[in-house]
Amino acid sequence: MIDQTIHPSAILGYLPLRKFGSENKLPEVGPGLTMLSGSIIYNGSSIGSNAQLGHNAIVREQNIIGDQFSLWNNSVVDYGCLIGNRVKIHCNVYVAQYTILEDDVFLAPGVVIGNDPHPGCAFSPQCMRGPRICRGVQVGINVTILPFITIGEGALIGAGSVVTSDVPAGMLAYGNPARSVRTVEELTCIVDPPLTDHPYPRSGNL
Repeated sequence: MIDQTIHPSAILGYLPLRKFGSENKLPEVGPGLTMLSGSIIYNGSSIGSNAQLGHNAIVREQNIIGDQFSLWNNSVVDYGCLIGNRVKIHCNVYVAQYTILEDDVFLAPGVVIGNDPHPGCAFSPQCMRGPRICRGVQVGINVTILPFITIGEGALIGAGSVVTSDVPAGMLAYGNPARSVRTVEELTCIVDPPLTDHPYPRSGNL
């Protein structure tokens, strides 16, 4: 298609090893797709318009992804995820199976998302579930997010945090384990002189 830019080493339509009934179905992609060298989109996934995959970025099977999706270098979206519109995933990120990322989520470099509460348990395949990261959440560098939790709309997770429990909407949380510290609305610009009164939008304006 003339509205796609796909490097010769990229693969649009990789055959999964898993058998799930549509492993032979080529991925459904919208117009404006860009795939840089080494990137792969597996069969059985769908991606909306204007997606961009960086070098060696991988989208596994059975994912449903919205418009204006960005997956940067060396990042992986494992199978069975639900991802909204305008989601940006930076370099060296791992998104585990069955994770939900709502619209306008941003994952900074090095974020790791888990989905297995008891690794090695015989029942792991039946109970695996990633977290739900709600609309407009911003996740800092090298954050680890554990399974089953919800990070509420517009929350901000500080760099290096380990998120082990739910984070309420609109809260800044950081630490290991991450704790809610203050509202995102209370944050001020640290640049001198300040460039803005409030670095993040007020409630309802995401």
